[in-house]
Amino acid sequence: MSAYGAIKAPAGSTGPLPVLSYTLPGDLVLTTHAVQGADADPELIDYLFGIFNKEIEEGKSYPQEDQMTRDQFVAYFFNSTTIVAIVSPASVDVGSLKMLEDARAGRSWEECTGGVYYIKPNYPGRSSHNCNAGFIVPPSQRGRKIGNALAESFLVYAPKLGYKSSVFNLVYSNNVASLRLWDKLGFTRAGLIPKAGRLKTGPNGTEEYVDAVIVYKSFE
Repeated sequence: MSAYGAIKAPAGSTGPLPVLSYTLPGDLVLTTHAVQGADADPELIDYLFGIFNKEIEEGKSYPQEDQMTRDQFVAYFFNSTTIVAIVSPASVDVGSLKMLEDARAGRSWEECTGGVYYIKPNYPGRSSHNCNAGFIVPPSQRGRKIGNALAESFLVYAPKLGYKSSVFNLVYSNNVASLRLWDKLGFTRAGLIPKAGRLKTGPNGTEEYVDAVIVYKSFE
């Protein structure tokens, strides 16, 4: 859901989205897999739901303030196309990991899920060709440059889904690593919203107002 309610995605590619792979530090490989709507394994949704509510509770990255119910999380994160990234040993045959369950290889979602993000329209109707994305990397997987790989895969998947550009509305200024990554990948800092977020980034987790950057990139 967005401020405009449910938004229909633009017509995209007719074929399935490809599985992409990225080499990670520590002799690991990351593969990315597309999930349509709420077709994801319920246990995966439960795992990600818990992580996302902890992000909300920490109050430093997403604008939501109140904890979500599971149904609200599914509507927010799984209502269009969701990309699930799986971490595997580099010794595996990446070409054999064509399905999400193949990449999971019987492991728990907690063990193998490297990250996840949604891709959906940022605006309705005549502006629905501009997409938005929201990313989660579980705390246990951070420090492996997974965020870089997810961002690079986004630049492949979003155009294939029929989007013409991407607009990130609220990249808070405290998220220095994210801003540097988008700069590196050719995004433009299209605007600044002063005091856009009331985040728990002050001393001892106190709230303070933080600026946000609007980040844009054309796929054409």
